[in-house]
Amino acid sequence: MKVLITGTSKGIGKAIAEKFLSCGHEVVGLDILPSAIEHAHYTHVVTDITGELPEIQNIEILINNAGVQDSGRDIDVNLKGSINVTEKYAFQDKIKSVLFIASSSARTGSEFPEYAASKGGLVAYMKNVALRVAAFGATANSLSPGGVKTAINDRVMNNPELWQQIMNETLLPKWAEAEEIAEWAYFITVINQSMTAQDLLIDNGEEAKANFVW
Repeated sequence: MKVLITGTSKGIGKAIAEKFLSCGHEVVGLDILPSAIEHAHYTHVVTDITGELPEIQNIEILINNAGVQDSGRDIDVNLKGSINVTEKYAFQDKIKSVLFIASSSARTGSEFPEYAASKGGLVAYMKNVALRVAAFGATANSLSPGGVKTAINDRVMNNPELWQQIMNETLLPKWAEAEEIAEWAYFITVINQSMTAQDLLIDNGEEAKANFVW
């Protein structure tokens, strides 16, 4: 299948692209930065998702992953940029699945204010997309990771004191690897045929952590 993924230069987006390539799919990556992925079935387009987008035909799977954190442009990039991409590529006869990489902060609000707002808006927009892509027999869902081991989180991952505080906030004292999130993305968009308009939380039990005091 022909897959369009945003934010493929590193982190979760790169892991998702590599997963689809390993399974024999054709992947087009959109990113403001160059990509280190070298594969016969991978095409990289350097572009800003908030601006004018290239003409790419026959997209079957669309994965909105590109995002920034505490940048002053979180809503413009994470939310408006994803809307820009989706409105450009999703609503056509070839589409089979649309996925948004949101965040556990969309549910908890426990993040930088604009980041949490941008991801919460993404989940709401996903439901709107699900209503409209159903006309093409397609699904639309979002995936909300908690902590993921990527370079954007080096500040806390490399600080033993902060890292221990984070581990104390999860039922399973760990964070997900980017490759695990890629497996979820593949399952939701390729294996899944019936779930739509849903947000999946993958946070190692952070939201569920509750201490009973008596």
